[in-house]
Amino acid sequence: MEWETVLAYMTGTVDQELLLRNKYLVAENRILRNQIRGRVRLRDGEQTTLAALGKRLGKKAMAEVMSVVKRETLLA
Repeated sequence: MEWETVLAYMTGTVDQELLLRNKYLVAENRILRNQIRGRVRLRDGEQTTLAALGKRLGKKAMAEVMSVVKRETLLA
């Protein structure tokens, strides 16, 4: 368990259901990515959406959850 998660548990600032939903979605995305052959092509709007959310997450968190596209692709 990461220190951010431990700190959130200790301070009571995490909605447990939301945390579990996020973990589920990360796992689901990784599983689906493993089933896809070849490159995933994003439309401009899709790339813009992911880039905006990724910037808010920060580099470290983005690297932990990204499974469909590479960070370099989003920031291009």
